[in-house]
Amino acid sequence: MLEVFAAMGAKVLERFPAGAPRGSWPAEEYAAERRAKGEPATVVMDLKSDAFLVVVPGRDED
Repeated sequence: MLEVFAAMGAKVLERFPAGAPRGSWPAEEYAAERRAKGEPATVVMDLKSDAFLVVVPGRDED
């Protein structure tokens, strides 16, 4: 999985299990909080681990 994110140039900020209670969107809420602070956070699904990942574009210093 790390190879995929390296190729995408993305950094994973947080992981959330896909089995959240109905009506709960913790990954989307976390990403929205990050975007409100000016960080270009996006939610992607990692099918292999069955989790939602909040990612941002990678930075040169990472």
